[in-house]
Amino acid sequence: MDFYRIILADDEEEVRKSIIKKIDWHAAGFEVVGDAENGQDALEKIEALEPDVLMTDIRMPYMDGLTLIERIRQKYPSMKVLIFSGYDDFEYAQQAIKLNVTEYILKPVNVEELTRILNRVKANLDEEIEQRRNLDRLRERYQNSLPILRELFLNDLVRGNIPPDQAESRLREYGVDILGARKWLTAVVNVEAQEQTAGQVLSLHQELIPISVRQLMEDHLREYGRFALFNSTAGLTLVAAVDGDKTQTGLIDLLGDICKECRRILEVTVTIGVGHSCTGLGDLRSSYQSAVEALGYKAIVGMGKTIYINDVEPVSRGRLQMDAKDESELVTAVKFGPKEKIESVVRGLAARMEDAKVHLRQYQLFMLSITNCLMQLMQQYDLDPGDISSMQEHYSEILSSALHREEFTDWIIRMACQMNEMMNRERDNTTRRVILEAKRYIQENYQNPDLSVEMICRELHMSPAYFSTVFKRETGQTYIAYLTDVRLSKAVELLGETDDKTYVIAQKVGYQEQNYFSYVFKKRFGVSPTKFRSAQ
Repeated sequence: MDFYRIILADDEEEVRKSIIKKIDWHAAGFEVVGDAENGQDALEKIEALEPDVLMTDIRMPYMDGLTLIERIRQKYPSMKVLIFSGYDDFEYAQQAIKLNVTEYILKPVNVEELTRILNRVKANLDEEIEQRRNLDRLRERYQNSLPILRELFLNDLVRGNIPPDQAESRLREYGVDILGARKWLTAVVNVEAQEQTAGQVLSLHQELIPISVRQLMEDHLREYGRFALFNSTAGLTLVAAVDGDKTQTGLIDLLGDICKECRRILEVTVTIGVGHSCTGLGDLRSSYQSAVEALGYKAIVGMGKTIYINDVEPVSRGRLQMDAKDESELVTAVKFGPKEKIESVVRGLAARMEDAKVHLRQYQLFMLSITNCLMQLMQQYDLDPGDISSMQEHYSEILSSALHREEFTDWIIRMACQMNEMMNRERDNTTRRVILEAKRYIQENYQNPDLSVEMICRELHMSPAYFSTVFKRETGQTYIAYLTDVRLSKAVELLGETDDKTYVIAQKVGYQEQNYFSYVFKKRFGVSPTKFRSAQ
């Protein structure tokens, strides 16, 4: 069986050994993976060993138990903490409760009592794990959350945030029956604010109006066919499947009838904007946006009716245009790769050129848009255009219409992959520069006893969590271990080159307490600073 990992912290070695020896840890479901004689030592071991439980005394040198708990609560909020003390002090108990301490135990530690406490802690840990693993409970929570998740998904779908290859599976997952249609039509509903009058029941309950409108729409739309109705940022939104013997014109007429019914039955004014139809789920974003734009004409056309975008705007045929979503996908692929993703995005853009039946100048503008997107990225990351092959030559060929689509596609893929490699190298170089800057800062400020990760990160403009990760990855050491090495190296120099007292050297290398300095020094070199000096 797997045992829960526990660390003991107490400045009395006999107490630690006694507790470790007397308790049948495995029978209680635990394994002691380490012990520490002070809070600072415990903090380092917790970082290295990542235990499930900390058992610590309150009164310890260099860093007491409560301070230790405050520090670990920031990084390990779910760790169980057992705190024990020889001081039956209500103030300590109050602070322990504030720090979410699991148990507060008085010394001397009674074996039977501690065993009962460990059993309770194990049961608590078992229950937490069981809750996380309980698929039935997770499934129940998922089902309860399904309506919300469905609304969020449909919002993402019409905003173009769902990759086309995921749309069908997600629609099936959420039970949205609109797949397999000849085409789809999107509409957005706007319910006008009502003046409160005594004769109108719903006007006195404004919060019920959207619900009533939605219910009325669902009742009428079921007669038409398959659809999804949900709330979006633009208002109540409809995505309808046009298939079988159903027609787009018939749907628009039905939406017009719904506007009339809302006025007659609910006594509310409803305006519905209808967008362009689309033949692919990936184009729902454009359909949705055009429905929103159609609503914008209500001040001209009038409220309380259906406004079809094709009636108020000229139909655009064969547009070939790179929008914000295209730019975002291309930039993301170039920044993060891999090469296969870059090729997929670029070839997807190129395929639209093949499908579009447009004038030559639109092909040119589309290719220039793709090229300019990469050039802006080069400028943003200060990449050297000289490192990108044939940039000027191909740019001129686009303007002169001498560059064919296949050649353009291959060139863009090569250029994008080169940019990805350059950005990866620059990212690695930036990380190394940051670590060098951090080391320099430590070398210049190790004398400061308050030097911390937070101070360094403020200097470097980085988050502590990311800094800790890259520092350990690049140096093979934690920040605390590296700082200790620097301080002890300086201490060794001062012991050999000066006649300063030990407490003076301790202060010079960043230790406020001589005793803690001596403890750390002996832990590293096996002898006290005084004996180390005499041996030189």
